[in-house]
Amino acid sequence: MAVDPVATPWRVALLGNPNTGKTTLFNRLCGLRHKTSNFPGTTQESRIGVVRPRGESSSAARPIHLVDLPGVYSLELAQSESEVCREVLAGNLSPRGEPVGSPDAVCVVVDGTNLARNLLMVGEALSRRLPTVVAVNMIDAARRGGIRIDPVELERQLGCGVVECSARTGEGLEGLPEAMRTARVPNRTPPGSREGIESWADRVHELCVGHRGLADRVAVDRGAASRGDPDGARAREVTSSGPGGWRPTATDRIDRVCTHPLLGMGVFAAVMSGLLFVVFQIATYPMEWIDSIFSGNAGWVAAWQPAWLAELTGGGLRGLVEHAMPEGILRDLLSGGVVSGIGATLIFVPQIALMFFLISLLEDTGYLARAAFLMDRLFRPFGLPGHSFVPLLSSHACALPGIMATRTIPDRRQRLLTILVAPFMTCSARLPVYVLVTTLLFRDRPLLAAVAFVGCYALGAAAGLVSALVIGRTLLRGPDRPMILELPTYRPPSLRTALVTTWDRSIVFLKNAGTNILAISIVLWWLGTYPKVDPPEEVVQLRQLAAEIRDGRLADSSPHDSAFVTPGEGLGVAPFKDRESSARELEDRADRIESADGKARSFAGRLGRAMQPVFAPLGYDWQLTVGVVTSFAAREVFVSTMAVIVTGSDEADGEGILSEIGAAKRDDGSPVFTAATCWSLLVYYVLAMQCLPTLAVTARESGGLKWAMLQLAWMSGLAYLSALAVYQGLGLAGVT
Repeated sequence: MAVDPVATPWRVALLGNPNTGKTTLFNRLCGLRHKTSNFPGTTQESRIGVVRPRGESSSAARPIHLVDLPGVYSLELAQSESEVCREVLAGNLSPRGEPVGSPDAVCVVVDGTNLARNLLMVGEALSRRLPTVVAVNMIDAARRGGIRIDPVELERQLGCGVVECSARTGEGLEGLPEAMRTARVPNRTPPGSREGIESWADRVHELCVGHRGLADRVAVDRGAASRGDPDGARAREVTSSGPGGWRPTATDRIDRVCTHPLLGMGVFAAVMSGLLFVVFQIATYPMEWIDSIFSGNAGWVAAWQPAWLAELTGGGLRGLVEHAMPEGILRDLLSGGVVSGIGATLIFVPQIALMFFLISLLEDTGYLARAAFLMDRLFRPFGLPGHSFVPLLSSHACALPGIMATRTIPDRRQRLLTILVAPFMTCSARLPVYVLVTTLLFRDRPLLAAVAFVGCYALGAAAGLVSALVIGRTLLRGPDRPMILELPTYRPPSLRTALVTTWDRSIVFLKNAGTNILAISIVLWWLGTYPKVDPPEEVVQLRQLAAEIRDGRLADSSPHDSAFVTPGEGLGVAPFKDRESSARELEDRADRIESADGKARSFAGRLGRAMQPVFAPLGYDWQLTVGVVTSFAAREVFVSTMAVIVTGSDEADGEGILSEIGAAKRDDGSPVFTAATCWSLLVYYVLAMQCLPTLAVTARESGGLKWAMLQLAWMSGLAYLSALAVYQGLGLAGVT
């Protein structure tokens, strides 16, 4: 059977140094037509996208499968990123796992404003003798900087195709796909030895950036040519700088402030505070919308949906499922397990997406590199490099992308340290617990609640740094590798790149964490629902009274009285009310008591009671123990678990849930949430692991289960001992 050559994709490897705009170029060419995964057998991320042919001849052109390789400074470095690039270019590795041969072409992306630095990568790519095209990116920024590049002469000197383009504006990109298809094997060898290329790159850098007048540069170039140095002559031929001597650029002037030891830290604090404020302030609205869509708790739902639909569904998807399906285990599974699990996953997407969007914008401007430079001074005494800043910052949205972001750290020891301490950063899953506990502690004092909230962030960060110091000096001993960091030129961020990155990372979160949370929600629903038990006597009496009220039997015997029951107090009488509303009130109360009793006698309740002696020194009764145990897989489950145990439902309005949880009683009638218990619980959740997806990602990224188990043991032990010290210490101080 003949193979259609048009249907066979053209495989092109996208290669380049970091900060050359390679990923921006990939996003511009492929958009959302790409898949993100790992290269098989590695922890390096791979992205493969499709570039569709356009124009009149598009029907006869082959689509391009573009593989975005990791950004590296050299193919010869002993790093996993460089090894992946070498294996892909040699044809021994592909994103799908099977050896498919060398790519049909290599596109080397270079920064037009830093041409000399990038020519080393070009020389290494040309030495592979593969069809090659060089994309001179950021050509618009180069022109604004007075740098002029002759693409015709550069193409002649390199012996391969050259395309000037700007991934940010789209300039020149229309011809790049065709240049990839027509790329040819270079007809010239790379310019000199490795040492020759490096010295040539230094001279070209001086020519491009310029610390002399144009006449001095030309004299240097002519001198190089007269000495028989062809590399220096080639650099002079293809690159020239504008007239005039060297002047400080806008980047130089901004860096005088942003990289200053004192002023820079002030700028950093302002930027990070603004970022976190925007994330947690703006993301609140879509999170509330998502919660309302699933539960129907907010008043705005009634504003857009018809009254008849609100009457049927209660304003949420759970109500719709319960109305549309007959009673039974399947309906309970869908409404209590599946729909709730999907809602528990989606509700955190706004924060995660907004965090990645803002981080992508900051990275695109070039500021994140300066932030890493500043943070290196702070992190270095604890054994962490400045490179750890971005992963730790990302972990404030979710530890999963934060741990995956450690791939940018070149030293394995420092990378492991960052992975192990990243979950200490306050992630979005901890926020519901923080909100619950701080509200119970300071319901009428919002300023103190805010201070406690900030203290949770500070405690988590401090615990992470101290843990890095301890682990780095015991289990992961070794020399600290100095941080070599390039400070790219400041440039306007690409909104397109930020949006594509946000979409990509959100999908990764939903695939990795979302599926786990959904599965955990179903398991927790089963543990909290079974085994089925007979309702308690109080529930039977309540329903019997409701039936008598509805039938009018009690109304006939006493026109002014009706049965009224308070949980735990038995039966009594109260002023007569409308029979239907009174009956419905009693039935609702019976349902809630039955649900709470069923939860207490379920598998989850039995497990909590069995483990209660372990957590008793921390001030937790069996109800809190059930919440802690069930939230081991995912922290955010704690609040919904407590709502179900205490109120019998997690569908009440937020204030109602908080009030009822705060009024919860132990078996002996004492409050569940004393001040000492709240502080103990808060400290425990700041420091504890409580996240199975994070453990899974740690095992994958560290290359072994032992590091995940070490992480679990360290964080759980530290959380338990710290919460124990807080509760017992407050008890000795008389705080109840």
